[in-house]
Amino acid sequence: MDKAIEIKNISLTIEGRSILEDVSFDVREAEIACLLGPSGCGKTTLLRSIAGLEIQDEGEVWVKGVLFSDLTHHLPVEQRHIGMVFQDYALFPHMNVRDNIVFGLKNYNTKMSIQRLDELVTLFSLEKHINKYPHSLSGGQQQRVALARAMAPRPGVLLLDEPFASLDIELREQIARELRLILKLDGITTIMVSHNQLEAFAMADIIGVMNDGHLLQWDNAFDLYHKPKTEVVAGFIGEGVFISGEVINNKEVKTEIGVIQSAATHQTVIGKKVRVLIRPDDILHDDNSDMAARVVDKAFRGAEFLYTLQLESGLRILSLVPSHHDHPINEPIGIRLEIDHLVIFDEK
Repeated sequence: MDKAIEIKNISLTIEGRSILEDVSFDVREAEIACLLGPSGCGKTTLLRSIAGLEIQDEGEVWVKGVLFSDLTHHLPVEQRHIGMVFQDYALFPHMNVRDNIVFGLKNYNTKMSIQRLDELVTLFSLEKHINKYPHSLSGGQQQRVALARAMAPRPGVLLLDEPFASLDIELREQIARELRLILKLDGITTIMVSHNQLEAFAMADIIGVMNDGHLLQWDNAFDLYHKPKTEVVAGFIGEGVFISGEVINNKEVKTEIGVIQSAATHQTVIGKKVRVLIRPDDILHDDNSDMAARVVDKAFRGAEFLYTLQLESGLRILSLVPSHHDHPINEPIGIRLEIDHLVIFDEK
């Protein structure tokens, strides 16, 4: 697929503080991307830079082969043909659902506007709400209206700033999956911003993990989880703990919970001290194992428990266990390692 968005070496400073530093990535046509990171890491500023609401100090923004901005050129916001949905949705309170959506079609003729309105109302299941005003809609319904309005003129790119932040937690993943289907049906290239990895996993084809203005890794969800390139990414994505180890060879690392083997080779010096990432799904409950750990905490998650286990040494690790294994606090249980993706970093 062709590149729809190219971000090249973007840096931006606000009031003497560096917000973005040398950020680069590409998004392909009809791809859904997510900028993921903690609050204050620069992800929303980067989104606003793409929209033209912030002007970068260095770097280039290209959309569909057109230079939007560099050091000497800045295409006005209204000429960028970009749709943007803000965190608070910014619906017009004095307009009903129909008029809010049609507002995005002000440059269309009447026949085309009606046709596009009908498409979007059906796409977002808003038929029963077409005459309602924003104050009478739920958070999820308001979000759908805001998205429909932004998508109405068929923008070249859609930008979403924390699109699920105003929704109930239990609804976010469900609505993220629904929105993904809609965006794929309409074929709109999208960049969203989120601090929630589950939202990012549910929505995005490609994810960029940001921290302190830097883009640390641009990858799919699987590789971010199983092949993080830095300790910061490893710590931010998923759950787990780091334990000390020593490299035996290019496929084995010795740790206090045993020798960890990997099918894939890793390039490091034999005898080198390393830190090994242990995920909860790497530790299996096995009553027949000689290795035991004591349950010191547990969190029920429906199909499974997340156990916090303590070894004899005092080291604490996490383990996902099917919820029919309901062990009381302080009970010792058998465990064994099963690590398919060995993640190690040099010990500092």
